[in-house]
This record gives sequence, C-alpha cells and structure tokens, in this order.
Amino acid sequence: MTGIGRHIKSLWPRSPLLPIAPYWLWVILSLYLGALRWEHLAIAIAATALAYLDARTKRWFVALIPLSAVALSYDGMRFVKNLGLTASNVHVCDLRLVELRWFGVGSGGARMTLQDWFQAHASLPLDLICALPYGLYLYIVIGYALYLIGRDLSAQQRFAWGFFLLNLAGFATYHLYPAAPPWYFHRYGCSVDLSALPSPGPSLTRVDTLLGVPYFHSFYARSSDVFGAVPSLHVAYPLLMIVEGWRLHGRVGRGLLGLFYAWMCFAATYLDHHWVVDIVVGSAYALAVGCVMRRAIRVLVPDRARAKMPAGATE
Repeated sequence: MTGIGRHIKSLWPRSPLLPIAPYWLWVILSLYLGALRWEHLAIAIAATALAYLDARTKRWFVALIPLSAVALSYDGMRFVKNLGLTASNVHVCDLRLVELRWFGVGSGGARMTLQDWFQAHASLPLDLICALPYGLYLYIVIGYALYLIGRDLSAQQRFAWGFFLLNLAGFATYHLYPAAPPWYFHRYGCSVDLSALPSPGPSLTRVDTLLGVPYFHSFYARSSDVFGAVPSLHVAYPLLMIVEGWRLHGRVGRGLLGLFYAWMCFAATYLDHHWVVDIVVGSAYALAVGCVMRRAIRVLVPDRARAKMPAGATE
C-alpha cells in the first residue's frame, strides 16, 4: 500500500472511497447525460480534498455533508422539473388575490400589491442594494456553516441538517403546491405556461446589464422550478441562521443576523421574486425546521461530539 493509500485508510478505515463516491458518481452521470457543468467537478474536487487532506478537513467534510447534499438534490430537480404540475393546479392569480387581500396597498379599485408598486417605482440604486443578498446568500450560508464548526458543533449540525431538511420541504412543496412568482404574473398574466423558462426578473436583469456580466441570468438558468415561489427559501435561510445562531452572538452579531433577514425579505419583495405570502410561509418553515432539529440533533450528533460554547457568549 502506498503512502497515500495508508493516509486515506487511516482517515477512513472502514470505507476509504465511500465518502466521495456520490460526488464523482454525479459527475459521471452528468457527463453521460451530456449535462456536465464546471460546478459538478468543483464540488467533487472540493469534497475529495476535504475528505482526504487531514483529520481537520475530514471534520469539515463531515460537517458540510448536508450542504453538499442540498447541492446535488437541487441539481437533480431538473429530472423531475414538472412532476405533478398541470396548467390547472399552478397557482397564479388566486395567490395574487390572497396577496392583495392581506398585504395590498391602496384602496378600492386602486389597490395593488407591494410588488406592483415597487415595479412602478424601481430604481437602479435599489436594484443594486437588493441584488447583494440575492447574489451572496449561498456564500454567506456556507461561510456561516464553517464558522459554526469551530464555534458550536451542535449548533452547526442543527443548522446544516436543518438547511437540508428545509430545502427538501421546499422542493416537495414546489410540486405539491406549485405557485408562480410575481415576475411571472407581470410577464404572463394569469395564464400558465409549463414551458416558461426561469428568470432573474427585471431588476436583476438590469444589474446584469450594468455589470456587463450575466451573473444572475446564469444562476437562474440552472433553476428547475419556475413555479416554486412558495415557500421563499431565500428568506428561510437567514431566519434559520437566526434560530441557530442567536444565542451564540452578542449585540453586533445578532444585529447583523437580523439585518440580513430583513434585507432579504425586502429584496425578495422588491425584486419581484416573492409575494409577502411566500415570505411568511418561508419564515414559518424555517421556524418549524429549527424546532425539529432541536430534538433531532441528539440522534445526528453523539453527546461526546457536542462542543458547546458557554451560554451568553459574546463576540
């Protein structure tokens, strides 16, 4: 056995190749289907490096398994894109009517949704301000998960596995209750076109044009769920960070977590991506998942592996 082989065996004595098998099998499957993208290779290479470099990176690899599982499942959604969807069960104008009734502005025949008002009063500075949380949220989620590994393993595992559960619940809801986002209504009206393509919406398209880089266009081109407005996972992620991170931070940290959540809620509305109803449901999902993970973490992480910070720790 070579030195590399002995090193890998020392890290993974029972199943040396099993940890990275799902990532490379996904690369092979994507290549076979003619759908291989650079991020498939990037995830597989990163997973291999973390799994086999040393004991410390192995710990990171194990802690981040739920997040990488989300990446693979999100990519796999393209194989079931319109599963369960028909032109008659996609919610468009009925959802908009709920939005008007509960969160509309104005009165009488002039009543409109917040999204209507924002689209009529859009500005490039607000486009840029709201593009920031939408463009950075995945990096923030991954960064926060890494931060929690060293701060509180129990909280990190609740957050990481909660992130996974949250996405599974969201993906399932997209097919059980398919719902069109505001930008779809503003473009197509009440008609349902199952062949419609995902869109970053008008504001993020303007940001792409300003920057001269199709960042958001490329990002949303990878999406498989045009009718996945309910729940808003964009909003659910920051709230899950609050649920798991609140007790670990002082005033500054809590303020930043709260700001990120509020910023995302506003951006989701302004950018024409979500109704306020979607935001409420997404927030409820995050709170529910947080409660579930509080109970489930004792099964996922043994007592001896829980490295908790003292209560009331500050930054």
